Amino acid sequence: MRIMKARKRPVVVEVEGPLTEVRMILTLEGMMRADVGDYVITGVKGEQYPIKPNIFALTYEWLEDE
Repeated sequence: MRIMKARKRPVVVEVEGPLTEVRMILTLEGMMRADVGDYVITGVKGEQYPIKPNIFALTYEWLEDE
């Protein structure tokens, strides 16, 4: 097996947060808990999922308002 590198294509997503209350989110994998401080991402097909603030900071960058 060969190990290669790839970069995720840039996709603009909607972000809600940081949350101020715990919320249950219906994701493609089922119900997931979004904790206080988490963000909720809405993907290109309308799917939602929670993401922890430290992972968000490593993975996403804010866009300027259009």
